[in-house]
Amino acid sequence: MDKKIVDLYQKYTHGALDRREFMKKLTLIAGGTAAAGGLLSSLEKDYALAESAPTGGSGLSTEYITYPGATGEVRAFFARPKGKTKLPGVVVIHENRGLNPHIETVARRLAEEGFEAVAPDALSPLGGTPKDSEAAAKMIGQLDAQATVKNFAAAAKYLKTRSSSTGKIGVVGFCWGGAMANQLAVNSPDVSAVVPYYGVQPAAEDVPKIKAALLLHYAGLDERVNKGIPAYEEALKKASVDYKVYMYAGAMHAFNNDTNPERYNKEAAETAWKRTIEFLKKKLKT
Repeated sequence: MDKKIVDLYQKYTHGALDRREFMKKLTLIAGGTAAAGGLLSSLEKDYALAESAPTGGSGLSTEYITYPGATGEVRAFFARPKGKTKLPGVVVIHENRGLNPHIETVARRLAEEGFEAVAPDALSPLGGTPKDSEAAAKMIGQLDAQATVKNFAAAAKYLKTRSSSTGKIGVVGFCWGGAMANQLAVNSPDVSAVVPYYGVQPAAEDVPKIKAALLLHYAGLDERVNKGIPAYEEALKKASVDYKVYMYAGAMHAFNNDTNPERYNKEAAETAWKRTIEFLKKKLKT
């Protein structure tokens, strides 16, 4: 698909365009209303694919839990391997479409690798993630940013203080959640390893607050997010933060999300995931 169309859709899903302006521009590119409607159908994420994803099998214990956050009780999906062994924890932060089956699958995959994983629903203060992903995206824009970061920090504290925890906590975030993962690195003393996928960077003046190790994944075609990399790297080096950057050539923003065939990049996703698991095990299990 034409990169101009994908970039236009990305601006729309990240709030830079409202739906009317987005459809107007898409219609001009497509050459007509009917063609624009067809393009939109192929662009929109099909979360039904995630609904049919493997549950992780009988070796996992999964449930929906709540934990105390800055705005009250926060709902989250929790997964861990069955058994009484103490394990490190990982906070999984969703994209700007809320807590959905795809993100729950990510949590299960982490549990299969020997972690306790909790995936908070950032929209809990607004009643939780709706089934309509477009509505969820609009609701994300209504959240109080500082309170949201505090709610994610509370998730890290929740994992750290569980009787089944080793006390070592990591974070993995995607897209909007990648930006939140960066913010958690700045604002939470409880996290030791943070993995933002194509996440907007924190302000340079906040970087010295980071004590966690960072593994930063970026998509080669993600101009919006990538323009912030040079300043971020400069600040990380000045602050002597332990970090590693990987750029995935030819990949688009959201390349990890296999429920979105227009952006999913199998090679980049599998390589980034392998690196993520190796990084988390090194930082949290040794």
